[in-house]
Parts: sequence; C-alpha cells; structure tokens
Amino acid sequence: MVNIAAAVWSHADTDPDRLAVRSPVAQTYGQLREASARVAGAVREAGLAPLDRVVLIAPSVPEFVPTYYGLHAAGITVITMNTMSTGHEIGYVLDDSGASLVIAWHECAEAAREATAERNLPLWELPAGRPPAGPAVARPHEHSADDTALILYTSGTTGRPKGAELTAGNLVATVEAFVPALGLTAADRVATALPLFHVFGQAVCMNSTLSTGASLSLLSPFDPAAMLRLTRDDRVSVLLGVPTMWNAMLHASDELGAEDFADLRLAGSGGASLPAEVIKAFEGRFSCTILEGYGLTETTGAGTFSDIHLPHRPGTVGLALPSLRVEVRDTEGSPVPPGEVGRVFLSGPTLMKGYWNRPEATAADLCDGWLDTGDLGHLDADGYLTIVDRAKDLIIRGGYNVYPREVEEVLYEHPDIVEVAVVGVPDRHYGEEIAAVVVRADGARVSGEDIRTWAKERLSAYKVPRLFSFVEELPRGATGKILKRAIDRDAISRGLQESTT
Repeated sequence: MVNIAAAVWSHADTDPDRLAVRSPVAQTYGQLREASARVAGAVREAGLAPLDRVVLIAPSVPEFVPTYYGLHAAGITVITMNTMSTGHEIGYVLDDSGASLVIAWHECAEAAREATAERNLPLWELPAGRPPAGPAVARPHEHSADDTALILYTSGTTGRPKGAELTAGNLVATVEAFVPALGLTAADRVATALPLFHVFGQAVCMNSTLSTGASLSLLSPFDPAAMLRLTRDDRVSVLLGVPTMWNAMLHASDELGAEDFADLRLAGSGGASLPAEVIKAFEGRFSCTILEGYGLTETTGAGTFSDIHLPHRPGTVGLALPSLRVEVRDTEGSPVPPGEVGRVFLSGPTLMKGYWNRPEATAADLCDGWLDTGDLGHLDADGYLTIVDRAKDLIIRGGYNVYPREVEEVLYEHPDIVEVAVVGVPDRHYGEEIAAVVVRADGARVSGEDIRTWAKERLSAYKVPRLFSFVEELPRGATGKILKRAIDRDAISRGLQESTT
C-alpha cells in the first residue's frame, strides 16, 4: 500500500497507546487513527472520490494532523494553503485545481467563506477539538505510487502560482530519505513551530516523525521563549525549524541554560541558508548539533542534508539524501568541477510529477528526470553542497558577481547586528549597488558608515554594502524565511542612509 496515512494505522495496530501528538493536546496513535478514519468517512459520505481535490487551510494545531491524514486515507488529493491567504488567492487555487471542498480552521475561515460562496462550493469549518467525522473507514486508500496525493502552490514570484504535484510515492520517499539522515527512532520527541501547510512542516517534519512512531510537539504561532519552554517541558530530542527561529531563540531570555535541554540532541534547519555565526552560537548555548538541509517544494522538501552519522561541514547543506542525486552545471548544462559555482540540479524519487495543468512550466523546470532548482551553488570533492544564492538574487555590480549570502555571513559577525538581508538595487553607474537592510540589537546605535568601515576589513571592496536601511524587523513568509522580494529596493535606492565614501 502506498499512502502516507498507512504508517499511522500500522503504529495504532501495534501500540495504540503510544503518544503521537504530545502537545499542545495529547493524541495517541490509536486516537489519531480513529479521528483520521472518521475524517475519511466524512469525506466519502459527502460523495468525494479518490483523487478529488480538497483544500485544507489550518495552522499548526492538533486538529490539522487527523484532518490531513484522514483526507489522505480517503485517497483525496490534498491542497494545503497558507492561513493568511486572501479570498482572491484561495479563489485562484480553487479555479486552477478544480477543488470540490474547502476545510478551514475556524479562526481563519473568513477568506475561505468568501471564495467558496462566490463559486457555490462547500466549506467545512474546522473547530477546536472537532475534526470532520463520519463512519470510520477500515484502511487507507491504496494509491499507485504515481497518484497525485498532494498539490502545493508555489509563491508565484515570477508569475501566477503553480501547483507542484507531489505523488503518494514522493511523500513516502521523503520519509525514507530523512529518517536515517536524522537518526529518528520511535523514542524521539520531535518539536516544531513550522507551519504544517508548508512542505517542510508536513512532508519532512510531521510525516517523518509520525511514520517512525515518534511523538510530535507543536507550537503555533512561533514565539522564541515559548519554544524554549516547550523544548524543556516536553524533553524534546529533535527540534526542526528555519534560521530565523534559531536566531530568535538565541536572543530570547537567558533564564534557561544548557542543562534545561539535556535531551536535545539535534536541531535540523532548512528553508534558507543558516549563517555560520548563528550555528556556532546556537551549538554553544544549547549544547546540541545543528544540521542544515536543502530542498524545495518541487522535491517534496528533500534534496541534501548534513547526515547526523557523517562528518558535518558548517557552511554546507550536506550531501545528497539517500536515493537522491545532485549536480552543479554550467550555462551549457554540463557538470562543473568541484569548487566551481553553477546552477544546482536535483534528481530522485522525491521529485514532483510536474506542475498541475502546466506542461510548458513543467518542461522548463524538469528535463530527463532532473529539476533545475534556480539556485547557485558548488560541490566539494566529497559531494558536500554549498548554496551560494538564488540565481535571481545574484548582484552584478560593475561587472563583478556579488553573492548576498557571502556578505550576510560576514555582517552577522557584527555584534550590533541581529538580522540582515543583502539585496541589489538599481544604480545608473554600476548597474546594481549593494544594500544591507539591518535589524540592530537592542540599544545599538551603529550606523551604516560604522558597518561599512567594519566590513571593509573583512570583504573585498566591491562586496561591501554602500546603502543601508535600518528596520525593526525583516519581512518574513509563513515559515519565518526572510522574504527579500518584499524589501522595497526603490526606497533604498532613493538614499536611505547612503554612504558616499
């Protein structure tokens, strides 16, 4: 049987009293199976058939878990969406996917209500403690490996959002890749504040945890102090998140020390590059290993990872996960030698089927079983991948290539900088100029000229930012990832604290 819900049924058969969801509301595997089976029954009772599409809009609450697995158990093609989606955005996905039903968490159902009413589609509101319930199904639907089990819409930064079709086989393959890399066992206590509607939260974190028989602790919304308390109280052994979360936890209250996290053996990071300075500080404070990985929606969140059983090389995102392959290619499509920067390509069983009803977009990104990620990186002689930057984020200043991540890594070492994003802004003379958008530490008064003088001692002259903007916080997406596309480059180029020397 190929169905991501099957593992929940299996654990419920062998150990129904084992905790599946530890907090904020405890659910055993037996209870999770029963609730999921009744969700599946409700969907079938409503007349939906396998591979019909259903949109699920909910935060990382305990009710998400049985609703998600219940839809999969019914054979539904699940479409999870951001809880901040507008009525227009939901309407676009409904029209594009041909979805038959929307299930929305009661606190964020207004936009879904608007979109479904315009299309005369049913909306099931998901209240606290009461997932949809019908006659319980006995077993999950038996998918073929190539059935589309999940559609996740990309952010649409270069056009209308596209739905990445992830198969039943993709979901299982991602679990099979991550479980050994993380060293997950049924004894682990995993925690996350990641949104479960995102590929990292559901396909990597939730699915890997519950397929293993481990327990999952959820926090929504993310709060650094609350995350520290949860890690202590639930005796968390594996913590999964994104760089902004680790950085926020580092700057949270110092009242908890390393002894409060004695069970924490591993923090797994993805979604964006993790500055080396943050890795060093996190490992120093919490006495645990923090490992980076790399994946995309189109690869079901899988790609590379710093396997816990292998040597860790800070600054890299590790080796290709089991059964996956990575290549770095030049503009002609040929692999480049170790150490040379090129475009990153991924291949393997976690690779999407394609974009829903987008054959041209599929052909543009998929070729001969390889995905063009759009990222720039390089491999070392042992196959460890370093992501340099998104190809579209590359800054070309006066003919010189400047990789924002390299500059950010240096700026994160400055004691008065909490967070920073480096972007290119239009410039008449150089084509592009380098700008740094900075969040200062509490009480810090460091200026752009101070930072520039400091950076000149550590970077080549052409890499040093000339423009600076100071903000209270950087724009973030649903996972906490910094959204550079939301930074107002025109405002910066108009001269917010420009340095002219």
